[in-house]
Amino acid sequence: MVEDVVAYLRQHSLLLATAESCTAGRIVALLAEVPGSGALVECGYVVYSPEAKQRLLGVKRETIDTFNLTSVEVATEMALGALRDSPANIAVATTGLCGTEDVDGIPAGTVCFAWAFILGGREQVFTRREKFSGDREALQHQAALHALGLVPFFHQRMVSGDLPM
Repeated sequence: MVEDVVAYLRQHSLLLATAESCTAGRIVALLAEVPGSGALVECGYVVYSPEAKQRLLGVKRETIDTFNLTSVEVATEMALGALRDSPANIAVATTGLCGTEDVDGIPAGTVCFAWAFILGGREQVFTRREKFSGDREALQHQAALHALGLVPFFHQRMVSGDLPM
């Protein structure tokens, strides 16, 4: 599946940036396993702390305080921050709980995603909140695959103008 995403990125001249929290760089690591994928990855941020999310990606403190770190709102600001800080035309962000304990009433395994695109001067963000199961490694792997797997789907929605979602 990762090979298919790499082929899709190449075919559509997409340059990717990632902003990963709970997936800890797994999205970029999965891509790096595919020969030639380095030309399609601009950068990857791994940001755990609220301060790093704010400093490196421009996530607003108010957004964190209002919606929690595990939220599509924070994922959206992470993706937009990565997109705006690079020449990439797509950014994928993950934030969530890949441990086995619930936190602040949020179930373990909850991951929030954002896919941000800038094409032809238009910016669009798509978000999802999903729940995965398993141990930490399995959760991270599932979330990273999910993030990559939906790149073509959301890119097609962006291109076709079939918005919002």
